Order: sequence, then structure tokens, then C-alpha cells
Amino acid sequence: MTGKDIIKVTLNLVIVYLIGGLILAFVFAKASPKIYKNNEEAEKKALKELMPEADESIKLGDWSIHDKHAKYFVSKKGGDTIGYIIQSFGKGYSSYINTFVAVDKDFRVQKINILAHGETPGLGDEIELDYFKDRLKGKDIEHLKVLKTETKEYVEAISGATISSRAVTEDAVKNGVAFLIKTVKEGGNTDVKQQH
Repeated sequence: MTGKDIIKVTLNLVIVYLIGGLILAFVFAKASPKIYKNNEEAEKKALKELMPEADESIKLGDWSIHDKHAKYFVSKKGGDTIGYIIQSFGKGYSSYINTFVAVDKDFRVQKINILAHGETPGLGDEIELDYFKDRLKGKDIEHLKVLKTETKEYVEAISGATISSRAVTEDAVKNGVAFLIKTVKEGGNTDVKQQH
């Protein structure tokens, strides 16, 4: 192969990469606003499912846990605060578990929703099932503790998936509720001030 051939092949590759890059940039520019809008709609739907009796759930601010960006919201009905929703993360057996937690004004868990995780199929992924999520309903921060034995007072672990059970209960949910309590009490009332 001569020097001329090497230059020709190199130029052809550069042209192919430039054209490919331009196509990707064009597709991203067209798709990005649609993806953003779809994500916003999915978030609104998730908030409504977590606090169906609320007229609206308004974003109050951002926080981070495990170096992950998360949000929190106040839920209102007829202008009155009826509860809060917080996004939180728990360090599971094989992933960070992205969780939404809805609490009432007394910071008792009303409902949780697992948004994403990579826990073991057939064991840890049971954190998504209603029988486990229902074990957290009505629990205050003092009772967000996982036990390996049968319990109604605390949260019973999923058999064979104690780490995933703890990641949701004692990490994601408990830390999210603790953050809400601290933030609301620092605000001096039941409405948290907008944080930027």
C-alpha cells in the first residue's frame, strides 16, 4: 500500500465518520425534545399513581443520595398539603434501586413505586411486587426496619433477598423520609420552600 492509498483510505473513513456524526446529531436534535416531554408525562403519571387523591404534586427541589440526583414534591388537594413524594435510591445487591415514596403529612409511608433496578430475577426483583411494597404502608421512620422473621410492626424481608429488602426499606425509603422530615421541619411548617 502506497502513501497515496493510505491518505485515500483515511479521507474516506473521515468522511464516513463525519456523515455518521451529522446523522446522529440530527436524530438527537429531533428526538431530544420528544424524549424530554415523554419523561415529563411519565413522571406526572407516576406522581398521580402515588398520590391519586391529590389535585397536583409540585416539585419542591432536588437532593442527592449515593451521588444520584433525585427530586421531591409536595402533594396538594384544594390548596392544602396532603403529603409528599420523594425520589430516592437504595444500594441493593447488584444495583441502585430507583424508588418513589409517597408519605402523608405525618410522614407515614402511603405507597412506594420501584422505577428501576437490576436486582436478581426471581429473588431481589420481588421488591417490585405488591406483597412486598404493601409491607411498608403505614410505617413511620421508626418502623422502617427489615427483619428476617415474620412481623407486622416492622418490614418482613423477602425470603432470600434480605439485601434488596434492606436497600428499599432502610436505605431508599428511610433516608428519603428522613430528608423530608428534616427539610419540612427546617422550613418551620408543613410546606417546604422552593429550593433551587
